[in-house]
Amino acid sequence: MRYPILTILLACAYFSNAQHADKVSYQKEISAFRQHYKNEFVSEPHSPITAADTAFLDFYPPDPAWRIAAKVSLTPDSPVFDMMTYSGVTRKYRQYATVQFSIGAQALQLSLYQNLTLMEKDTTYRDYLFLPFKDGTNGEETYGGGRYLDFRKKDISGGVLMLDFNKNYNPYCAFSDGYSCPIPPKENHLAIEVHAGEKNFKKEKLHGKH
Repeated sequence: MRYPILTILLACAYFSNAQHADKVSYQKEISAFRQHYKNEFVSEPHSPITAADTAFLDFYPPDPAWRIAAKVSLTPDSPVFDMMTYSGVTRKYRQYATVQFSIGAQALQLSLYQNLTLMEKDTTYRDYLFLPFKDGTNGEETYGGGRYLDFRKKDISGGVLMLDFNKNYNPYCAFSDGYSCPIPPKENHLAIEVHAGEKNFKKEKLHGKH
């Protein structure tokens, strides 16, 4: 009679080890993503911060619970519109799709956009998709102007897009004045708190660095 119990215990141990390995692997993935993000500040000529300033970048701990499968509904007939930026200028955008997902018992929706202004300047951005959003942490734990997620069309598979909020990041306006950072449209204001991704810059906002 011991053997069935032993089998169950071994199965539980295997499952627990597999879960631990997946978590460690995911943490490494997010760590690599964030290191690449920091490196881009150093290599970008118009960066709002210096290499030394990257020490003041702050993030929530990686949490796989914020990696969520979302259903994609394409919106091919959506009109072109002007998205406002924090500098006062506008950029031409078009809604590419809406994504529907759930967090707990709450059903949510966000819009994916194409930056037509950017696409006209550089054809390599034709498959680029942009998701700006606001949530209940803005102005407290995170930048008040909202945060961003980037995707490529190929990230959509079988009508599903993995929204990994651990990979959201701050716009340049969170670090310095004078940039034209898109303002998340009202349809992308979430009535929840997203405790994932980038937090407030831990150094006083720079003025006119660039």
